[in-house]
This record gives sequence, structure tokens and C-alpha cells, in this order.
Amino acid sequence: MSRYKRPVSVLVLIHTPDHQVLLLERAAHPGYWQSVTGSVEEGESLVDAALREVAEETGIEASRETLRDWRIVNRYEIFAEWRDRYPPGVRHNTEHVFALKVPAARPVTVAPGEHLGYCWLPWREAAERCFSWSNRDAILLLPKRTPRP
Repeated sequence: MSRYKRPVSVLVLIHTPDHQVLLLERAAHPGYWQSVTGSVEEGESLVDAALREVAEETGIEASRETLRDWRIVNRYEIFAEWRDRYPPGVRHNTEHVFALKVPAARPVTVAPGEHLGYCWLPWREAAERCFSWSNRDAILLLPKRTPRP
């Protein structure tokens, strides 16, 4: 196994039917909020990576049937402070967007050392709180992608 991360990741927008969105606060950057994210490991499918990251970062056990691939791919420059996690010369990451609808907002178990806490917010407020443009844009698509019942 390589000591470097692959520059391929997943973003999983966890939401309720009434468009409450789960956000996690980064431990390394208090005040930076995001959805579930993580790198795809060698030999792992995008779906498997999304399910693993959801379980690791929230304790929510999802299934292939409940996870939705939005077929949105974002490419962005990796923050300079994190480039040493990737092979030398790698400057960009490719992110694949997924969504997971849960029945209702509920307590989650954040990954110690990775996140400080969590909150459930209405989708507009969640979009405003995200530090990542790709995360914000995904949240703003929520009403179009998953209409309320």
C-alpha cells in the first residue's frame, strides 16, 4: 500500500426528506464545515469508498440501495498544506458527488481526530456554512435532485 493518498475522492451529502443537511466540523480547522468526504483507496470502488466514509465519519451504516450517485465530478486544486499527502507533483483532486437520504435528523458519531462535532441545518443555511465551493454547490442542487415529498 502506498503511503500517499490517491487524488480521487467522494463527497457524500447526507440529508433528510425535508432537506435538513448534516455538516461536520473539521478538527484541523475549527469553523470549517463540510459534508462527508474522503479519498478512494487503492482497489476500492467509488460506491464502496462513499459507504466506508459515511460509516467512519458518522457511524451511519448505509447500503448501495440508499446511496445515490449524482454523477457529478468536480476537479479542484488541493490546498498547499495537504499536498504532502499525495504523490509528488500532484496538485489536483477529482471528487465524485453522492447523496444519502436518511429518514430524519439524528445524532451521529463523528470520527475522533477528524471532526469536532456536527449539526443538521436547513439546506440553504448548510450551503452558506460550507467552506468548500463543491460542497456548497452540491447542497444547492438538493431541492432539484430530491424534491420534497
